[in-house]
Amino acid sequence: MAHSVLVCLTSLWLVSIFLSLQSPALAISSCGGSCRTLNDCSGQLICINGKCNDDPDVGTHTCGGISPTTPSPPSSSSTPAILTNNNFEKGGDGGGPSECDGKYHDNSERIVALSTRWYNNGSRCGKMIKITAPNGKTTSAKVVDECDKADGCRNNIVDGSDGVWDALGLDTDIGEVHVTWSMS
Repeated sequence: MAHSVLVCLTSLWLVSIFLSLQSPALAISSCGGSCRTLNDCSGQLICINGKCNDDPDVGTHTCGGISPTTPSPPSSSSTPAILTNNNFEKGGDGGGPSECDGKYHDNSERIVALSTRWYNNGSRCGKMIKITAPNGKTTSAKVVDECDKADGCRNNIVDGSDGVWDALGLDTDIGEVHVTWSMS
């Protein structure tokens, strides 16, 4: 009987320890919270040196700016992202017209929609970005739309037209490709 009670108490203790542990991959951190990937940080924050902080490329000040102990990446740095495919034509999967100019676009154009935090209230509208694929190919593309977080877009998406995928030598059937991007 005493053995059964000991086994039961030990099991309960182990379960309570297991339940009290938080998985960092599932946690969404706020300013200064620990992170490993972009998806670990909430809102428009990004992971810099293992801590969630303002995105220096976007210029947000949710955390009060970048602290002196966290160096801002150089302006020539590339930001990791996931390239997805979007049809910007009328009737395409992009929904309505582009946020930047209120127009539909030919899907052969090299154009993109950026995640809400990178879109930054339209501050990148009409600007060119450089995208680099894992195969080493690069292309430039014009920002014409927002990949809206409210519509389910993750915070690390560059949503490119067929023209972008073609220029990078990628097959749209892949669905998602890890890329880097920077301002041109």
